[in-house]
This record gives sequence, C-alpha cells and structure tokens, in this order.
Amino acid sequence: MQTLQFILSPKEAHEAEQKWRVVKRSVDARQRELKVHLTVLVDEKGKPISLTPSLSQGEGEWRRYEPPKYKDVHNAERQVVIIGAGPAGLFAALTLIEHGIKPIIYERGKEVSERKKDIALLNRNEGLNPESNYCFGEGGAGTFSDGKLFSRSKKRGNMQRVMELFHFFGAPDTVLYEAHAHIGSDKLPTIIKNMRECILSHGGEIHFETKVESLKEVESRKSKVERHATPIILAIGHSAHDTYRMLAAEGVKLETKGFAMGVRAEHPQALINKLMYFKGRNIDISENRYTETIQFVGNASYSLVTQVDGRGVYSFCMCPGGHIVPAGSTADTCVINGMSASHRNSPFANSGIVVQINPEDIPGDDPLRGLEYQEALEREAFKQGAISHQQSAAPAQCLRDFVEGKASKDLPKCSYLPGIVPSRLDQWLPPHIGKRLQQGFRDFDKKYPGFLTNDAVILGVESRSSSAVRIPRDPETLQSVSTPGLYPCGEGAGYAGGITSSALDGINAALKIADLAQ
Repeated sequence: MQTLQFILSPKEAHEAEQKWRVVKRSVDARQRELKVHLTVLVDEKGKPISLTPSLSQGEGEWRRYEPPKYKDVHNAERQVVIIGAGPAGLFAALTLIEHGIKPIIYERGKEVSERKKDIALLNRNEGLNPESNYCFGEGGAGTFSDGKLFSRSKKRGNMQRVMELFHFFGAPDTVLYEAHAHIGSDKLPTIIKNMRECILSHGGEIHFETKVESLKEVESRKSKVERHATPIILAIGHSAHDTYRMLAAEGVKLETKGFAMGVRAEHPQALINKLMYFKGRNIDISENRYTETIQFVGNASYSLVTQVDGRGVYSFCMCPGGHIVPAGSTADTCVINGMSASHRNSPFANSGIVVQINPEDIPGDDPLRGLEYQEALEREAFKQGAISHQQSAAPAQCLRDFVEGKASKDLPKCSYLPGIVPSRLDQWLPPHIGKRLQQGFRDFDKKYPGFLTNDAVILGVESRSSSAVRIPRDPETLQSVSTPGLYPCGEGAGYAGGITSSALDGINAALKIADLAQ
C-alpha cells in the first residue's frame, strides 16, 4: 500500500488520527510553530484510508496482520518449564502453544490483581512483600513501571510481531505504528491478564507464588524435570539476585556485564513542555498555543546523552506525566523507578539519569561483583532515607544544589508517594558516578537552558536499568554454555533491555525449542 506524509498543526494532526490509518507520527519542535509529521496510508487515488483495517508493517510493506493460531496443548506430549512470568516468559509460553508444546510457568510473585494490593501497601509505607512488588509478580517489572514498548533492536520484522500480539491482547492501535509506543501501567495489567487466560484456556499451566530454589528440584506436570529431557526457559528478570546466587551455586556459568546506575530526576511537566516544545521562547502555560499543543500532542518527553570522562551519561525510562515509585525487592534497600499511566497527565516528568559502568570499573573477578555493587549502593540509599523513620522514604536533593555541592534546605513537591527526605547525594554517591552526573546535568542544561534548576529534584538510587549479570549462551542454540537444556532469556539473562526486547528474546528461545522438537 502507498503512504503519504502530512505536516500539520497539533489540532489538525489530532483530528487526522481520529479518521485515518496513521503508520508513523513524530513531533517537530525545531521551528517557531510546532508541527506534527503524520504518515498515513492512502489508496490508489491518493485518498487517506480510514481506521477500519487492522494493519501492521512487516517485510517493508503494509498488510493485514494474521492473528495467532493457538493449539490445544492440554494433553501435549512435549512440555517446557518456564521460570518467570514477565514478558520473556509469557511470550515464550504463547509461542510454544502456537507450536503445540505445553508451557508450565513457575512465578515467584502473585497474579496481577493481587500484586496491585501489595504495591498499594508499599506506596503507603505499610510494608514490602519481597515476593510481590514492583519487581516480582505476573507481567514482570514492566507491568507497573510504565509499559513503554520501545526497543533499539534492529530485528524489526520479529519485533513488529511483538507489537501485533500486544494489540491482539488489547493494546491500542497506536502500538502498531508509534515509534515510542506506550500502553501505560493502568492498562497493561488487563493485557497481561488476557495473556494468562489464553495460556490457561489452551492447556498451559501457571503456578503463582512458586519460587524455584533449585533447577534440580523444579517439578513439572509429570515428574521432576531432568535437564536433558525437559527444556527450562529461564526468564527471571534482572532483579532476582537470589536466583543468580542459586545458579552460581549449582554450577551455571555467569559473567559480569556492563550496566548503569544513577538517580531519578523529576521536573515540573510544564517546564519540560516549554523546554522541549518552545525552546528559547517565553511562553506562559495559560496561553492558547501552549494549552492546545498539550491537548493535541500530549506532554513532552526527552532523550539526553553525553560523555563524561569516557563513560556515557544518559536519560533512561523517561516518564512524561508520570510518578516515581519504590522498586526495591528487599526491606533494607532503596531502589527508585518511574511509571506513567496511559494518559500521562500527572504534573510531574521524571527520568532515570544514569552513568555507564563497565566490568573493569569494579575490582575483582567474581561474576556477581556488579550485582553486589548495586546492592551496596541500594543499602546506602536506604540508610540515607531511613533518617526519616519512614520505611520506604527516598533520599533526595534539589538538582542545582546537587550539581553545585550544596545542601537542600527545602525540597520541591514530588510524586514519590512514600516520601522524600533531604540528603547530600553529592557526598555519598561514589565519585565516579556522582561527579559524572554533575557534569552530565551541566551538559544537558547547555542543550536545554533551564533544565538545571532547584524546581527539579533527584532521588537515589536508580540502579535497575539493566542486569549486572549475563548468563552466557550458545548463539546458535540459545542454551546455556554450561548447562544443556537451560535457555536463559530476557533481561535477567543479560540479553534484553525492556518489555519488547525481552518478549522477543522469549519468542526466540521458544522457537529454538520448537525447531529441536521437529
């Protein structure tokens, strides 16, 4: 099918999206008047096509995508154990069912509706459930930490299939064409529930609140799993530190990999809107051109990157109109993350600002040394926040004060529900993180003057942007190099970085197993 690009005002673009089949959308704020670039499908006469068909891009052309054809695997002879019900585990299970193989999922956390209750208690400072929180439970960490569907993977054909499956299970049409598609933490739980019901109705099994403490003792429908007889897909996520230690004790080869750590910065969303949409122009948020822009384009996001002393400093998981949340999984650590609901309409904008850490930056040769480095800084952050005697309070500092090395007497309003307390992050963050962050913020302010302000606050620590451990696997078979029959995948294996890339990695592991079954 043919496409045609339109350059429209925000209002015109909004109206067009209600009528036409949009295949690409981007906001251009480089000129004095903000414009939206829309690419839409047109017929042979050049007339835009309506929204009716469900279309998706694949193999360079637009087509109606085929819904999945799931088989009944209640009595299937072939079965696969999956450890973890995050995106890697769920998409692996769905793929196995397409190929007539029975998936049996073991998930340490609770199903998504029960998980919501534990997260509500955590946000109210009423206690942490170490097995059911922002990290652990049905859907994985992404379920309640924004639901952004974005990946830098170049495998676009397969990646588009991930988007098609999200759409099939209830995601909006926008996931099929937006470059940075977003579902939202309020909508994603329903989609995850739909996936679960599909798996169960076709004969798969899901065992919640079932923590696997040894690969040698995982039980399946018929018998204890034998590694060489029944494949195990390991989709544990990047925060299952206790599981990494179990794997090391059982002889599974692990290695340290590069990761990133830093802080989460929160600005007033109105300030970010003005910096991104109206750069260098004096505009009041009550003006029509401001309110119309936000009404029709939505709150602005940013993507920032710089180099400081040979290491990258960059924004990660930017959440326009979002909230900061407590993402730790143990009672003595403070871990920060961000999320946005589908409408992205809170008055705050937050983003992780992190520093690249390479294996050589941490002394020693223990493959778990990066993980232990994360934990040490998370415990220090908890210690700093515990001064307030609030269990989940986070240490915080005004942004300009942090950069200038000053104590913050008064902190601005913040979306972090458990509460924040003043802390000298500039003093207790390790210098190779703190000093680089300070220069990084100066660099970002040069690009967007006004970014560096005490109207913004930083919270510590943002430490789970990626896994500090990799489970090496054979590139051809995707099996662990030390443990035949074990298929590490997703973020926890060190081969993915987010919802969509983890889902794709889970699909690929399942396809390898299905190919071997032929």
